Amino acid sequence: MRKFLLSALLVCFMFMGVTPAFAQGSQFIIINKGNNQLGYYENSTLTKVFRVATGRSASYTPEGNFKIVNKIVNRPYYKKNIPGGSPRNPLGNRWLGLNARGTWGTTYAIHGNNNPSSIGGYVSSGCVRMHNSEVQWLFSKVKVGTPVIITTSGKTFDAIATAKGYKVKKSNITIPVYSSAVLKKGSRGAEVKELQRTLTNLGYSTNGIDGVFGSGTDSAVRKFQKAKGLKVDGVVGPATKKVLGMI
Repeated sequence: MRKFLLSALLVCFMFMGVTPAFAQGSQFIIINKGNNQLGYYENSTLTKVFRVATGRSASYTPEGNFKIVNKIVNRPYYKKNIPGGSPRNPLGNRWLGLNARGTWGTTYAIHGNNNPSSIGGYVSSGCVRMHNSEVQWLFSKVKVGTPVIITTSGKTFDAIATAKGYKVKKSNITIPVYSSAVLKKGSRGAEVKELQRTLTNLGYSTNGIDGVFGSGTDSAVRKFQKAKGLKVDGVVGPATKKVLGMI
């Protein structure tokens, strides 16, 4: 009888989109828009970390607790009538649909792409892009129903997972370091744009996201450094990058 009641309660929670603590499994995904990284957990342990691309505007890629609701190999790009499997298809070779914003795996997804240089940037209309080879690996691992957390944070994956109610085991993997460059006033490029997006998402306005480290970005960096107890010099080196989640 108790087992029946627990099962009924679980179904009720899932229908409402809620994942109670006892229903949380050992396999889940965290996507951190703050540094555009995806962490894959297996057996409650962070197993892989991938670089991803997310929305070109902070609001485009939804944040919250979702689930993978479908898995599609070579999904066609219906908007431009591009068949699945075509090298012109911007959805790549794998589609992991999410039940975000009232949709059911038809609008938002983790998927591949045909523009590898876009990975790491804020470029999509809302989906989470991965390299084709990497999303293919992820596709082979995850099951329909796998929880997906999307957030913007300066915390580690384990800290995010713990805050969401997951019990995680210590992982021995090394989180990838994507750049050791020091950013400061006068710097330009994609990493500055990522810095600006990260600061803006965390509530520190840079007065634009243009890839140019100007006065607005310098002011935002200094405010962030002061708030986090870092050296307030406007220079984004290893210490500041670490707190921002950029390394």
